[in-house]
Amino acid sequence: MESSFLIVGLGNPGEKYRLTRHNIGYMVVDQIAKKYNCSFKRRFKYSIAKFDFFQKKVILMKPSTYMNLSGRAVNKGIKKYNITLSNLLIISDDLNLPLGKVRLRARGSAGGQKGLKSIIESLNTEKFPRLRVGIAGENNISDVVEYVLSPFNKNELNQVEQVVNEGSLCVKHLIEYGVSKTMNKFNN
Repeated sequence: MESSFLIVGLGNPGEKYRLTRHNIGYMVVDQIAKKYNCSFKRRFKYSIAKFDFFQKKVILMKPSTYMNLSGRAVNKGIKKYNITLSNLLIISDDLNLPLGKVRLRARGSAGGQKGLKSIIESLNTEKFPRLRVGIAGENNISDVVEYVLSPFNKNELNQVEQVVNEGSLCVKHLIEYGVSKTMNKFNN
């Protein structure tokens, strides 16, 4: 095996959050697991699924902590699987991107996303790739917490399916070709 990648989908654990906007990161890694026929196994602070892709070991992770404590699980995963920061990818929701858009960055701030903030604090760096998945609808948002913890409405489900698929294709491309080429292809 050439190297290992840790692909982390952010979300909140539990059935009541399963289809909420905040859990779009979970949805993307679930889609990848389904595509590569692997299933998640529960660990102490996270669930993982593994598969091989182009001579690379891919580890999918869903932290089982709440969003604002995601850094603990990610830090444990990096240490356990000996992952370099360049081979870490965090997939999170982004309230500043319209639903249906994905944006890959090689590094950057948390941008108000509490899961990313926790990871940045836990790793003591902003220098890791992240895939932001847009969740903003067409209406103005009066209560951010209520909005991100709300489920997608029926009119949005087709867009959700498309963006989850787009996110999984972006991850596949990143593993195969790297961050720079993937940013050029998907950040349009």
